Amino acid sequence: MFQETPIYSRLIAERGDVPQEVRGEAERIRRDLGRLIATNPQPPAAGQHYRPHAP
Repeated sequence: MFQETPIYSRLIAERGDVPQEVRGEAERIRRDLGRLIATNPQPPAAGQHYRPHAP
């Protein structure tokens, strides 16, 4: 993709790998939404707000 630079390596060492963390969170959200859509296939009617089912 790109060649890692010293500044990037230093930022990762100081701040953590933020892009990797974001990708992980995006994947977690995608999985959660997938489960939500699978259990609630019908979208709310126009003018109604979505309310998740209580576990």
